[in-house]
Amino acid sequence: MKVTLIAHTPDPEKIVASAAKLCYSDSGIDTMLEGLNEEKAVEFVEMLSSLGHESPIEHVSFTFGIEGVSRTLLAQITRHRIASFSVQSQRYVKKSNFVFITPPEIEADEQAKALFEKSMNNALDTYNALADILEKKHFETFVSAGMNEKTARSKAEKRAIEDARFVLPNACETKMAVTMNARSLINFFRLRCCSRAQWEIKAVADEMLRLCKDVAPSIFKNAGPSCVKEGKCPEGRMTCGRFAEVKESYK
Repeated sequence: MKVTLIAHTPDPEKIVASAAKLCYSDSGIDTMLEGLNEEKAVEFVEMLSSLGHESPIEHVSFTFGIEGVSRTLLAQITRHRIASFSVQSQRYVKKSNFVFITPPEIEADEQAKALFEKSMNNALDTYNALADILEKKHFETFVSAGMNEKTARSKAEKRAIEDARFVLPNACETKMAVTMNARSLINFFRLRCCSRAQWEIKAVADEMLRLCKDVAPSIFKNAGPSCVKEGKCPEGRMTCGRFAEVKESYK
């Protein structure tokens, strides 16, 4: 797994503070940045946090590159709908030798790992066999319709892998670019940094949070699972029972 902060809104804390200043003073657009040094910007951000006023932090966004993760991760992260995603397509990118992600629990058990790898190899063999069969069929159809061989070969491959991909497992590796505003990110961290989150998305969320704190420490000061800010676990009977320990670790 690799998570990279590709880009973010410049001076994120100052931008948030200027938006808040506009809400709480008679500043105009042309003066909203005046007097906002680093110390003042931090004060504004901390005030917003204490008031629970989250809308100003929507004005800053962060774009991440995420790779070395599974399609299982993709299914979970795209449930966060206030975000933008660009994902490597299995429809256009052939996976003749696809990389697969092995869960740690499977990796740690010799018998389970052997069975898992056998299943992955079977999926790869089936995918390649289906792609070959379908590509040959489509190529012949395109050529018989008068298409030149070079174009027919290219179109036939794309058409073939469009259907062959149906046998690829959730373990298949993917990569994506993800953009979220700070408010969406804080909600994402609240849910996905929780110790009850699935291990892969928790690992991604923890790394995203670390990168965010590097560039906007005041905005993300209390970010993390719900218990970090609230001091208690909202999971009821499903709690891990370690919220004090978890809260301390996110400090």
